[in-house]
Amino acid sequence: MTVLALEDVTVGYDTPVLRGIDLAVEEGEIVGVVGKNGVGKTTLLKTAMGLLEPTEGTVTYDGRDVTDDPPDVRAREGIGYIPQGRDIFPGLTVEQNLQMGEHVGGDSDVTRYEEVYDLFPVLEERADQDGGTLSGGQQQMLAIGRALVGDPDLLLLDEPSEGVQPSIVDRISEDIRAINDELRTTVLFVEQNLGVIRTMADRCYAIDRGEIADELTGPELTDEDAIAQYLAV
Repeated sequence: MTVLALEDVTVGYDTPVLRGIDLAVEEGEIVGVVGKNGVGKTTLLKTAMGLLEPTEGTVTYDGRDVTDDPPDVRAREGIGYIPQGRDIFPGLTVEQNLQMGEHVGGDSDVTRYEEVYDLFPVLEERADQDGGTLSGGQQQMLAIGRALVGDPDLLLLDEPSEGVQPSIVDRISEDIRAINDELRTTVLFVEQNLGVIRTMADRCYAIDRGEIADELTGPELTDEDAIAQYLAV
């Protein structure tokens, strides 16, 4: 079943950033989006979340046209969003940050605190600590945990490796795989780190000059050159 689809989507600010985007994410997949800096990867995720509205085309979630739905509606219907830079609440405790995530999947009374603490024990250990005092990697875990607490069906993840130590990046990549396997959460992520892409993705869309230039699957995801051609700054 197709969880998320963008069909012939054009979107931007004063001028188009993305043009004619056709993208689909099937239930249970982890799909990557790769591309050089400035090609529109973050714009794509913001469009999927409803933070930007297409000038052309449609966005479909779980079989329903959500093109005109605002972000809060999409969140309540089961889309979790982790923006680039994480955007945790630095003055709130870890526990309070996680509580903010309960609004995701608002039509469900299921929360995932136990699963979040199992995945990220450091968050339970530091539940009373202000989020802003955590390391970059711990803040990324907190941002992921906050999105997971509300039991989303789809997780949108923007540059999970940014500002995170390499050893923690490997751990986060494994955790996203575990989230997908154990919680059956579908994932669409944007990334520049070659190792993360190869570890996490079932397949990847490559964006170039605002358009889908390629789709990488199977053996292509183990070919560094096939991916790296889309990653150079």
